[in-house]
Amino acid sequence: MKYTSLILLGVAPLAAAFPASVIQAVKNDPQLQARADEILEKRQQGAGAATALFEPVPLFDAEQQYINIGPGSGHEYQAPGPNDLRGPCPGLNAFANHGFLPHNGYATITQFIDATTQVVGMGPDLAGFLAVFGAVIDGDGLSWSIGGTPPAGVGGPLAGQGNGISGSHNKYESDASPCRPDLYETGNDYEALASQFEQLISMSPNGEVTLESLTAFRSVRFDTQIANNPYFFNGPFTGVQVQPAAYTFIYRFMANHSADYPYGYLSYSTVAEWFGMTGQPGSYVANQGQEKIPANWYKRANAYPYTIPYFQADLLAAAALHPKFLNIGGNLGKTNSFAGIDVTNLTGGAMNSADLAKGNNAACFAFQFAAQVKPDLSLNLLTPLTNALGKVTSQLACSQLQGIDDSQLMQFPGYKRSAQ
Repeated sequence: MKYTSLILLGVAPLAAAFPASVIQAVKNDPQLQARADEILEKRQQGAGAATALFEPVPLFDAEQQYINIGPGSGHEYQAPGPNDLRGPCPGLNAFANHGFLPHNGYATITQFIDATTQVVGMGPDLAGFLAVFGAVIDGDGLSWSIGGTPPAGVGGPLAGQGNGISGSHNKYESDASPCRPDLYETGNDYEALASQFEQLISMSPNGEVTLESLTAFRSVRFDTQIANNPYFFNGPFTGVQVQPAAYTFIYRFMANHSADYPYGYLSYSTVAEWFGMTGQPGSYVANQGQEKIPANWYKRANAYPYTIPYFQADLLAAAALHPKFLNIGGNLGKTNSFAGIDVTNLTGGAMNSADLAKGNNAACFAFQFAAQVKPDLSLNLLTPLTNALGKVTSQLACSQLQGIDDSQLMQFPGYKRSAQ
C-alpha cells in the first residue's frame, strides 16, 4: 500500500496534518515513492496497529533538523539549581536544562510555543493549545511553571502563584504516567522512577523503543493502576488526551532522525538521556531533574510538524488495539473497582461511548470538556482558553456540545479530589 493511499484510506483527518506539496512529492518522484514503499513494507513486518500511520515520504535534512547543544551554542546542558523548577514532563525539563526555556522553569506562553515547535517539531496548533491551557489552568494566564508553585519574585505581576504542572493532577497531568508515579498512590506525581523506566525498556526489544512497545507499556501501566491505585481516574480530558500524549510524545519527539531513519529511531541510550537516566538495562538510576537533549540529535522533519490531527490519528491507532483507553471512569476508592461512565449521560445524548472511537469525536469531546477545568487562580482567565479551544474545535470540525455534565464523575474519588 502506498503512503498516499494509506493516509486517505486509513485516517482521513491525518491528511490535513501534512502539506499538500509533501504528499504530491510522492506522485512526482517515482524513486521517492519506491523508497517510501520499501520503508513502509519493512516497518509493517510484524508491526501492530499502533504504527500503521506514517509520514508520506522519507525526508531528512541534516542542517535543518540538527539541534545544536554543543560548546558555544548557548544551549549547553546546565543542571538545575536548588531553586529551579522541574516537574513531571521530561521534555520540558530538558528544554529548561538547555536554555530553550528559562532555566528557572517558569515560562510564558510564547516561550513554550517557541521551544516545542523549534526543538522537537510540535505543530503550532498543538503547541499553542498546550501553552495556553497550562498558563490558564496552572499559572497566571500568561506564564506557568513546569514544576510546582514558583517562589515569590519569579514571573510577572502574579509571581509566586499558580500550582504549576506538578500541582495539576487530573487537570493537566494524568494517572498512568510512563515513568512518574500516580499522585494518590505515592504522594507525588513528578519524581522519575527507574523501576518504571526499566519496565519500558524490558518491553522494548532489540535496543529500540517504538510506538508498539510504548502502546503495550501503556496498557500494562493502565492495568497496574487499576490494580494498585484506589483513586485511579481515566478522565474525559486527562485520560483521553493527556495520557496518550505522554506515550506518543516519547517516540514522536525524542526519536533521533537520520537519512537511514527519516521517521526516527529511539535507542535505549537516547531515551535514557531524555529521561535523565544513567546506567544500563537492569541498573538504571533516575537523576531527578537531570533530563538532557542527546548530543548529535536531529528533530523530526520540518515538513512533518506533529499537529493535532496527527496526534489524534496516533490516539485512535492505540485505542484500536486497546479500547479500554477510551473508557471514561475510575476506581471507586479501592483497587480493582473500575467503573465506567456512559458518554451518553455526560453529553446529554449527543454522543455515546462507541462514538469516541470514530473520527474526531474523542478529540472534540475531550477538548470541549477541558473548558470546564477550574484554574488555580480565581481570576477571569478563561477567555484565552475559550479562544484556543475554539481554534482547535474549528480545525477538527467539531459539533458544538451543549454541555458536559460532570456531576456523574463526582462518584470517583480521584476526580472529586481534583475538582475541589
